[in-house]
Amino acid sequence: MGRTTQRKMVTIAMLVSILLVAIDTTIITTAMPHIVQQLSGLNLLSWVFTIYLLTSSVTTPIYGKLADLFGRKSIFIFGILLFVVGSMMSGMAQTMYQLILFRGFQGLGAGAVIPLTYTIIADLYPGEERAKMQGLFSSVWGVAGLLGPLVGGLFVDHISWRWIFYINVPVGIAAILLVLSFLHESSLEKTKKTIDYWGAALFAISMGSLLFALISGGQMYAWGSIEIISLFTVAVVSLITFLVVENKSSEPLLPLSLFKIPVIAVSNSVGFVASSVLIGVDVYLSIWIQSLLGHSATSSGLTIMPMSLAWPLASTLAGRFMYKIGSKTTVVFGALLIMAGSAWLLLVHLGSPYWYFVGIMIVIGFGMGCSFTPLTILVQSAVGWNLRGAATASYTFSQSLGQTMGIAVFGTVFNNTMNQSGMAQGVHMVFILVFAVSVVTLLISALLPSHRSIIAQQHAD
Repeated sequence: MGRTTQRKMVTIAMLVSILLVAIDTTIITTAMPHIVQQLSGLNLLSWVFTIYLLTSSVTTPIYGKLADLFGRKSIFIFGILLFVVGSMMSGMAQTMYQLILFRGFQGLGAGAVIPLTYTIIADLYPGEERAKMQGLFSSVWGVAGLLGPLVGGLFVDHISWRWIFYINVPVGIAAILLVLSFLHESSLEKTKKTIDYWGAALFAISMGSLLFALISGGQMYAWGSIEIISLFTVAVVSLITFLVVENKSSEPLLPLSLFKIPVIAVSNSVGFVASSVLIGVDVYLSIWIQSLLGHSATSSGLTIMPMSLAWPLASTLAGRFMYKIGSKTTVVFGALLIMAGSAWLLLVHLGSPYWYFVGIMIVIGFGMGCSFTPLTILVQSAVGWNLRGAATASYTFSQSLGQTMGIAVFGTVFNNTMNQSGMAQGVHMVFILVFAVSVVTLLISALLPSHRSIIAQQHAD
């Protein structure tokens, strides 16, 4: 079988895998009311989503480093297996506590699938081909945003909510078989591999404590409570110890040298702040449409849908044109659109026409697509094969951390303002904060190195 055919089959496996994980985050939303009705535990609903985010985020950098040490194939298959087993157990859950536990297990697998999919594609495709493929893979998230609620609704209405998890099993097995059959890696050096166990443990403790504090603060515990203060203390102490350990490790989990590379440092920072904008718009525009304007959940979903169409379109175009107009120009243009859409949010009032919201989502979605695809390429092209997994994982983690940090800060601002001035003022205050973060996104994007040096390095790669 020719190398081109093998590459195509591996690409199909990666598309299937990323769709598997992407659609899982949207398909469950539609089914949750029925799940809660059957399993009870309405007060635990948010943890079905939270635990998945927590475990997948914390493990992402760990898998990235393991893939650099032992190759992509074995670590990727391990992640898919965990995801499939977690899906099967989630479908079999008899209580909400069981479902939360199994979703956490499922997240352990997802932590490998997302960064390694992009890393494998970066290994397979050089230069401009890589940019086009990353644009294609970014569009999968848009497809998932459209298909997830529809497929979830069909399963709930005509079969059972359990099948939103069971469907992952045959699809995941198909992806594993394709990777086993067609992904052939060059033999790694036959040297003893050193795993940074202490670094992995300290990172998991630090980031797990931080994310848990951000997620539960203001909801499960008050921000000033001993529990939240303790979690932040553990996070800081563990992080400092982690940095000390990494400086002394021969094979650090997260090579600190990565962040001395300007392209990676700036790209991760943009990913962090832009992801905060994204979660703020998604959550609070929905609240405005449903709670303040009285529209249905379906209407709210249709309003957000244009982002699922604009984002993949922009990703595809950005992948094709970043080599012609410059990657920095493409990212900065995307950041300008994000800021423009966020500024439009400030004009929203209770009498705003419906097309306002559709327009805002199109502009911001197009901006995200123009920014995120080139940033992924830049991070991957800044290092060689032996660091590509860790670099990609660091960028993926920065996005997860940005969303978590964003929802925590926005939630605190919203609750405090709403208690004093009402819901409309609370959401509007969040919109002001979102705009401020979008300005920061543009300013950081402008710090990207000149596109000439970046493109030269990508062609060399």
